[in-house]
Amino acid sequence: MIHDARVQLLRPGTPRREGFVLLWVQASVRTRDNHALEYAVREANRLNLPLVATFGLTPGYPEANARHYAYLLEGLRDLRANLAARDVPLRVTLGSPPEVALNAAGEGAALVVTDVGYTRLQREWREWLADRLDVPLVQVESEAVIPVGVVSGKQEYAARTIRPKIHRLWHDYLVPLDTHDLKKRERDWDDGVDVTDPTRLLKTLPIDHSVPPGDEEGGETAAHDLLEDFITRKLDGYATRRNDPTVDGSSRLSAHLHYGHLSPLTAALAAREHPGPDTDAFLEELIVRRELSFNYTTYNPHYDRYAGLPTWARATLEEHAGDRREHTYTRAQLDAAQTHDPYWNAAQRQMTRTGRMHNYMRMYWGKKVLEWTPTPQQAFDTLLWLNNRHEQDGRDPNSWVGVGWVFGLHDRPWTRRPIFGTVRYMNAGGLKRKFDIEKYARQWAE
Repeated sequence: MIHDARVQLLRPGTPRREGFVLLWVQASVRTRDNHALEYAVREANRLNLPLVATFGLTPGYPEANARHYAYLLEGLRDLRANLAARDVPLRVTLGSPPEVALNAAGEGAALVVTDVGYTRLQREWREWLADRLDVPLVQVESEAVIPVGVVSGKQEYAARTIRPKIHRLWHDYLVPLDTHDLKKRERDWDDGVDVTDPTRLLKTLPIDHSVPPGDEEGGETAAHDLLEDFITRKLDGYATRRNDPTVDGSSRLSAHLHYGHLSPLTAALAAREHPGPDTDAFLEELIVRRELSFNYTTYNPHYDRYAGLPTWARATLEEHAGDRREHTYTRAQLDAAQTHDPYWNAAQRQMTRTGRMHNYMRMYWGKKVLEWTPTPQQAFDTLLWLNNRHEQDGRDPNSWVGVGWVFGLHDRPWTRRPIFGTVRYMNAGGLKRKFDIEKYARQWAE
């Protein structure tokens, strides 16, 4: 089912009765539970036209490096193969994504359909294209289980304020997405860049190669394999095991969700077949927390900046900005995990080596950077740089919210302390009480 609320007309008009329907792929790089794809198929069938797809591969995406591009290319490899199985050819073109889409549409598009990403840049791309097309442009939201604007029309204060709004709606939206066969096929559509060998292609791209690929493969096939493994092997016990970084208890689906290789609807429906507290905990992370981050990036124009933090948090941090810091480190020292704290160093090494960090350790990791950096503004910029540089799912709404939480976002005032003011404080004692932190440190020793 495609709810009307998922579909928005960005450029009005009447579709042509000749040519093809064009699917401009950017956020939803998959074929399963992709509302934009299914909407495009239905429109192509209604107009009795073929459907073709295009993807603009830009080497200049902000803060992206070889780690991110490797995952992206693996997704495009799978997307081309899986779309071809549905008679939809995919063209991958190097260049500015909206310009690539505009050029493809100029070859005879009757209608352009696209997906929805929530970053400022993705919104600008869609606006740019809408201003220049001479055919209708429709966006179809598929990266949220419930469309952002349906849940709330304003920035929510915290998970506790958005949770009841989501819970009232999610059973209406947790429904399978029907697929339809394409009636007509386009046989003359250039594939563009060859993505069958992502490793080879990666070496040719003019990008930052200083951060190597992580330790897991991207793409729709790998995403579904990982989901199946999680549901069958790790969902039982997830509510408690996910908080222990010494065990393999997390879903590790975040990067696949970030790149659009896995639909949150697919994951939610699979988990819901096993009701219980573990599924409840998983759905809280997958839907409530994730869509809280979409809400933040949608309604806060400064979502990726220190200025976007709550007023109370900035006020208390700046009041204590001059407090003495026992330790301070440069960005280079932090990047190289060269601090006095073996637990923090272990978390940093896990991230730099694998492309991910355990969520509980991420909270401690962030709080310590705030404690060890001369000013809160500098700490915010440093944390975001470290996260976006190494995390496989960096440069994501969850990234900005995760870093913002360190500084009081979606939280409340706590007991006043030096440096932190009334922003929540964390220390190594909490790690020792909750799990075997020494074991974790040994796992990620230098």
